[in-house]
Amino acid sequence: MYGMVSSDHSRSRKNTSQSQQQTQAQCQQHDSRRSSSRAHNRSMYCRFVNFMKQAWTGVKFALDSDLEEIETPPRYRPESLKALCRLTRFTESEIKRIYRGFKAECPSGIVQEDTFRDIYAQFFPQGANTGHYSHYVFNTLDQGRSGLISFEDFVLGLSVLSRGTPEEKLRWTFSLYDINGDGFITKEEMKDVVTAIFELMGNCTEPLIEEGAVQTRVDKVFQKMDQNHDGLVSLDEFLDCCCKDENIIKSISVFDTVI
Repeated sequence: MYGMVSSDHSRSRKNTSQSQQQTQAQCQQHDSRRSSSRAHNRSMYCRFVNFMKQAWTGVKFALDSDLEEIETPPRYRPESLKALCRLTRFTESEIKRIYRGFKAECPSGIVQEDTFRDIYAQFFPQGANTGHYSHYVFNTLDQGRSGLISFEDFVLGLSVLSRGTPEEKLRWTFSLYDINGDGFITKEEMKDVVTAIFELMGNCTEPLIEEGAVQTRVDKVFQKMDQNHDGLVSLDEFLDCCCKDENIIKSISVFDTVI
């Protein structure tokens, strides 16, 4: 009799223990779902707050700006794939991939300089000053000087840098150094761009480049390019000097890539 009672009592305790374990498991699942729900709600809240911050920033800029409003379409649609293929050296599938990446960063289909600068800064060490160089690159891509880069502007520049001939790449580089777009490079323009290039590396250059060293390099290169000694470097002088320099030709070939 004692054995039967003991056995029944043991089974009863076992059933009670299993029931408690099931209850605990259910509670843990419930807590997990609540925790997941709270995390999801926090994530949604953070996204909402960020959206409101971005929206308010845009509104505040519009209210504070003394500039005239620039009328731009809310959604910009680029040229047809076939047209872009004719204008570039990319295939339709390559242009589609480039466009998806472009739209991911710029949903409106157009880029203003501040957005371009923020994107450009992601590719360089923390602490690097990308503002000056990104400004020069932006102006080179913005052929119409509209203050905006369309997908066509972007893909045309990318086509030259990644698939262009050495001369095409050098012409693009000349336009980068020709800051005011007058068809000539002055020593001051060359110094500004070279300084901006060193700023891209932040404090990573060893040893650190001093301003005097930059000026010395600019003087040396400029003297070599300014063949008629008129204080200006023309496109022809720039091409002639660069095409004779094997190191320059090799350096621009590193842009050749498969998209």
